[in-house]
Amino acid sequence: MKKENRPSLQIGYLRSLHFFNYATQTLIVTFFPLYFDDIGFTKLQIGAVYSIGPMLSIFANLLAGIVSDKLRGLRRVLNIIFLGQLIALALLLPQREFTAIAILMALFYLFQTPVNSMMDSMTLLAASRMNRSFPSIRMFGSLGFALCSLLFGLLLKQIGSDWTLWLALGTVIVSLVFSLLIADFQTKMSKFAFGGLWAIFKRKETLAFFGLVALVSVAHRMNEGFLAVAMRELGASDSLIGGAWLASAASEIPIFFLLAKFGHRFKEIPLLAIASTMYMIRLAMLSFIHEPAWFVVIQAMHSVTFGIYYVTALRYLQSIISDDFRSSGQALFGVVWTGIAGLIAGTMGGWLYDAFGFASVFRVGSGFAFAAAIGFLYVHFRRA
Repeated sequence: MKKENRPSLQIGYLRSLHFFNYATQTLIVTFFPLYFDDIGFTKLQIGAVYSIGPMLSIFANLLAGIVSDKLRGLRRVLNIIFLGQLIALALLLPQREFTAIAILMALFYLFQTPVNSMMDSMTLLAASRMNRSFPSIRMFGSLGFALCSLLFGLLLKQIGSDWTLWLALGTVIVSLVFSLLIADFQTKMSKFAFGGLWAIFKRKETLAFFGLVALVSVAHRMNEGFLAVAMRELGASDSLIGGAWLASAASEIPIFFLLAKFGHRFKEIPLLAIASTMYMIRLAMLSFIHEPAWFVVIQAMHSVTFGIYYVTALRYLQSIISDDFRSSGQALFGVVWTGIAGLIAGTMGGWLYDAFGFASVFRVGSGFAFAAAIGFLYVHFRRA
């Protein structure tokens, strides 16, 4: 393909796509909860809305991954994903009632939840084809999240939270444009076979990996889903909340750079144990503070939690699942990361928050991370 013969242009498209996709993620994670809070939703209702995505994610990720691998049409799947998000957001704009918003958010999540796993799949294939590292491309997503956390926080402080959905509409439109420009790096793979996929997924090491990923993902999702609401409860402004997400996303960038250069020197399972331990410490610290400014400081630990965990987990996944099943493997990772973990975090976290306050949410999340750390250490020493 002509597009694939211009690697520098394709790298630019992929980096831009990550940037604007994660700009949308900024709004979903940071400012959607505040928008729902401002229109009168209870914490339990916010948790319920956020639990819709994880439930649909289980189906949406698997469908997107299997269709991508079966038809060798990953780029077309990405095009449909962004178009679906665009339609759902347009329908959401005039809504204020919980039932209508819940239904339309379900439609939005049907197309939004598979996006990261499908983009990671495309990026891993492109990086391999063009001899680039995955973190060197993915770090532009962190840059988009970091810059837009600050920009959107300042902007929404001036114009009001009613513009949250309009901003999301804009970032999705730009993402759709870039998804139309990227090449389909999946077209040269061999024929898809369900038997080969099942043989990989039923292996003990694969099942153990996804089980431990689920534990640490719950911790991550509890932080992600309730941080902004907890900060708002303590009196933080939208700009300070945006600053917290800026600190977390910006801290990923140097870690991604270091992992791109030196990550291959370290074994994946010990690194995942370290990341899980840091998640345990991070969430435990959040449960004991009452000044919103300290949330910003602690969010910088995103570098040694998510930064190490995500890239290392994908690296390990790449070693146990071949490129022929890349999208399906990433889809299953998305099911665990977004679906199962998000469902547990959203429902349990919402109940804990309403019943006992935000400190209980972060303490329970810390416990999940601790269990993951113990599990990864057990796997490592058993294999040693």
